[in-house]
Amino acid sequence: MALQKVIAEHHRLSILLALGAVPGLKTNDSMLSCSCAEFGHTISQDAMRNHLSWLNEQGLITLETKGPYYLAELTGRGQDVAEGISTCPGVKKPRAK
Repeated sequence: MALQKVIAEHHRLSILLALGAVPGLKTNDSMLSCSCAEFGHTISQDAMRNHLSWLNEQGLITLETKGPYYLAELTGRGQDVAEGISTCPGVKKPRAK
């Protein structure tokens, strides 16, 4: 159970970091899956959508659906968590650079 928690925390941080790197801080779930794969995290579509819903509930992103896609946009709070300025239980804190 502890390993699943650690993996989920890493996935969520990867999603926030990917959104922070996208111009406009907004993209769809398919692009996020590809971006997270670059961080070494292969995330199924179902798991990605579950993480996006969770991040939305925490106020770290906003989420809307457009046809078959989920569109996620990073919030200011989400950017603070991704940059390590603030923390959110359930999201891995980034390491110092």
